[in-house]
This record gives sequence, structure tokens and C-alpha cells, in this order.
Amino acid sequence: MPAAARHDRGSGVIDPDGYRPNVAIVLLNEDGKVFWAHRANQDGWQFPQGGMRTDETPEEAMYRELEEETGLRSHHVEILGSTPGWLRYRLPNRYLRRHHKPLCIGQKQVWFLLRMLADDSRLALDATDSPEFFEYRWVDFWYPVAHVIPFKRRVYQRALTLLEPMASTG
Repeated sequence: MPAAARHDRGSGVIDPDGYRPNVAIVLLNEDGKVFWAHRANQDGWQFPQGGMRTDETPEEAMYRELEEETGLRSHHVEILGSTPGWLRYRLPNRYLRRHHKPLCIGQKQVWFLLRMLADDSRLALDATDSPEFFEYRWVDFWYPVAHVIPFKRRVYQRALTLLEPMASTG
């Protein structure tokens, strides 16, 4: 499916409270480091994440986003766990697109913790026509909390706090 069509299908999904359903992925390697990626055409770094389509479960959206953003498929990873329910964050006013209706004020996310079963040669940031990332690195588990864009720090802290026990027992 062309990248433009892929993004258009899910872009209008906003819940009655103004939040866009989304999934986020924390990918662990065999050394317990997490995948941290530099966004294309932007200065920021983040975990893979993306919007859900109306016809997808969170797990289906996670596998789609995983493949689109990293090139990894379901057999390259093992699900260690996910957050219970939605974690929300609000967008700063400067990021609100007031001309779009309904107005999206933030994202609500289900976070997944995955263990990578393949080696790094399976990662392909250019798996789509419009790559989300152009480089990545493996960082310590808590590194992203201090280095993500400030308005996402609280949700990153909450998600990693919930997922950390699964990382040590997985």
C-alpha cells in the first residue's frame, strides 16, 4: 500500500475526548538495550509508534507499525507484555492543528515491550516509501525518558515503569 494511503486510513480516528488511538513499541535487544530512533526530517528521537486504524486491535497495529518503521516482522520479535489500558499525553498548543476536525488534543497509547529475536541486520528503516526514522542506536532502558521531546516525558516515564518488571523477567 502506498505510504500516503497508509497514513490517510488512520489519520481521522479521534476519540470523543480528542485523543488519537496509538501504539508505542519498546524493543529490547539481547543485551537489554532499547531501540532508540532519530525521526526523519526532525531533530527528535523516539520509540517507534503510530496511529491505529479503526479496524485494528492494538496488537495488529503494533505489528504493522513495527514492520513499517523497523522492517521487523512478527517472527523477529517476542511480546513480553503491554501496558494495561491506555496511557495518554496531551500535545502542546503549538502542535494542535486547529483547522482539522475533530481536533486532536493528544494521543492515547497502548505500549508494547518486545524482545528482538533477530540480529540487527534484519532492521530496515527504509521499509516504506516514507521512512519514519533515518538512524537508530541501542540505549539503556531509562535513557529515553530524559531524551525524548519534553511533552512526552511523563508518558515515557509511566510506560517504562509499567514495562520494566516484564523486561527483567522476560
